[in-house]
Amino acid sequence: MTDHFLTTSSVSTPLQKFSVRALALIGWRVNFKPLPGPRGVIIVYPHTSNWDFIIGLLGKWAIGVRFRWLGKDSLFKGLTGALLGWFFRATGGEPIERSASTGAIARLAARIKAADQYWLVLAPEGTRKYRDSWRSGFYHIALTAGVPLGMATLDYRTKQVRLVHYAMLTGDLDTDLDHIRQAYQECRGFRHECAAPIRITATKQAEAKQPEYQE
Repeated sequence: MTDHFLTTSSVSTPLQKFSVRALALIGWRVNFKPLPGPRGVIIVYPHTSNWDFIIGLLGKWAIGVRFRWLGKDSLFKGLTGALLGWFFRATGGEPIERSASTGAIARLAARIKAADQYWLVLAPEGTRKYRDSWRSGFYHIALTAGVPLGMATLDYRTKQVRLVHYAMLTGDLDTDLDHIRQAYQECRGFRHECAAPIRITATKQAEAKQPEYQE
């Protein structure tokens, strides 16, 4: 596999250069292969620590793409929304109503297809705590929208923010999950014991109407 490490000379904006330097100060690098198109879905695995947000945000800034992420609507309302809503939106956050899950997959897929540029980032585990399988929302969004799936990781073993694997899903769940497992076979999260096994159960398939969001 060819590496695509970002350096201060390979990025252009002051924020990108700052982020590359900030990550380098703590021993991290960004390994980023250019996106295969203007629209898609990216999964980030494993997600086991609050540190993931900080490292991931610096990685996002270093890459320089306006990735979108979903947050429960309460993050954008009330006191939290008044204090931090602007920051969440500035970093690509979009609210999702947990009580209005019917049709959420179709609505998100339509939003992606209608946009000139839209890459949605999701954590398929849906939580930092251990769970026995992944949620399947990411899979159905990518299939419904007909867009590539990117497989990103924050690898604490090699200290890399890595996004180099992309694939078009086939619709054969077992085949697609095998491909995803290969992309993640060497990565290690901050709390490795909390990483969920890469599988989607029948129960999680039934829960697909509700996409993953950031707690």
